[in-house]
Amino acid sequence: MLKTLLAIDDEDAVVVDERAPPPRPIAERRAEYDARASLCRLLAGVFVEEADADFVRALRCPEVLASLAAAGVCFEADFLDAEEGALVERLACEYTTLFAASGGFPPVESVRLTGRYKQDPHFQVAQDYAKWGFVVGKGRFELLPDQLGVELMFVAELLERCSGALAAGDEALARRIERDLKRFWTQHLARWVRGYARLVEQVAEHSFYRGMAAFLQGFAGEEIAAMGLRIDDEDHARAVVPKSEIRVEFNPDEPVCNGCESIPDTQQRAANVHTLHDLR
Repeated sequence: MLKTLLAIDDEDAVVVDERAPPPRPIAERRAEYDARASLCRLLAGVFVEEADADFVRALRCPEVLASLAAAGVCFEADFLDAEEGALVERLACEYTTLFAASGGFPPVESVRLTGRYKQDPHFQVAQDYAKWGFVVGKGRFELLPDQLGVELMFVAELLERCSGALAAGDEALARRIERDLKRFWTQHLARWVRGYARLVEQVAEHSFYRGMAAFLQGFAGEEIAAMGLRIDDEDHARAVVPKSEIRVEFNPDEPVCNGCESIPDTQQRAANVHTLHDLR
């Protein structure tokens, strides 16, 4: 897919001894980083919020449609031929139904892996963002740190920083960013985005979301393979994700006020970890 969009022909590639590969030119490496970042930002725009008129207009540009078609993404008449205003309204309704309304499939890592909002992935990715000075802005909906579009924008930011580091001649920084990029895919996107993309492709009514979900699945698969990662998909395209148990640590024998006497230390106390089951 990436080779298609970059017009790279395998037959024109030079065969070299893999035991001692020559260093790739800086310009070539920067072009690849920039291209991957552009694809991440394109996909982030699809899932982070409803598509507005500018986004739709840009995607329906003949050059963009041709590039997407070359990568196997083909839209139907409901996207290609619809009047712009009606299309924007239709996509907004579909977005709300798929991703924001009750009974939908929120593109949020915590929800896809645990069935609940604001679980471990929420806080883990927030720490990654803070490390690199990445700040999540406001959108039409509340933008959670582990929302798919936000995670993809972070990946795009790291890719662009890799390109910038190479332009500045800082190979060490580029390698450090690349390591964090692989770690982020390993701990987050690679765990859920492929299965989730399959689910969206299956349930979406509009060809725009079906096509972009298929594109996301292919792009994620190629990125994971290119980075040499072996990560199982934990999403499994589940329409219903069971809610995980919430584990809370507390001491039931601890007094709630200074006037209460604690149980003597000689007595056996209950375990400090208790599971709070879903009250429903």
